[in-house]
Parts: sequence; structure tokens; C-alpha cells
Amino acid sequence: MNRKLKLIWDFRGSNSQKTAEHHCIHLKEFAAIEKLHFYKVDFSILSEMHTIAFIIVDEVDMKIFRDTLKPHRGQLAE
Repeated sequence: MNRKLKLIWDFRGSNSQKTAEHHCIHLKEFAAIEKLHFYKVDFSILSEMHTIAFIIVDEVDMKIFRDTLKPHRGQLAE
């Protein structure tokens, strides 16, 4: 069974939500251009000054996303 991984980008500051929302657009565009499967692209507001953008992918596809897009961190997706 292939594990799902959540690749995460952190954005901080008063514009963190807008930046994370915009980053989600680029994550979807990258996946479409490279013809890569993903489960979900979204953002989460952690605080007024900290928002994350994330993409959930299969572990087998993780390296291309990681090496090209340089996420700040990753974790197993629930």
C-alpha cells in the first residue's frame, strides 16, 4: 500500500493567507503541467500571522514535488 504524504509550505506575516492561497494555484499548475496525480491542494490558517499551503501526494511521487518545489516540511497525510 502506498502512503500519502502532505508537503507543506509555511507563510508568515499579515499577508500569509493571500500568499498561501496564491501558492495553491501554482501547486495545481505544476501538477497539471507535469501530469502528476495529487489528492488535495489547499491552505490552512494556523493563526493571524501564519498560514500553510499544502499538497497531498502519493509517496512514490513525492521526490519530484520535493526536489522541484522545495516544501518547508512534510508529514504523513491522515
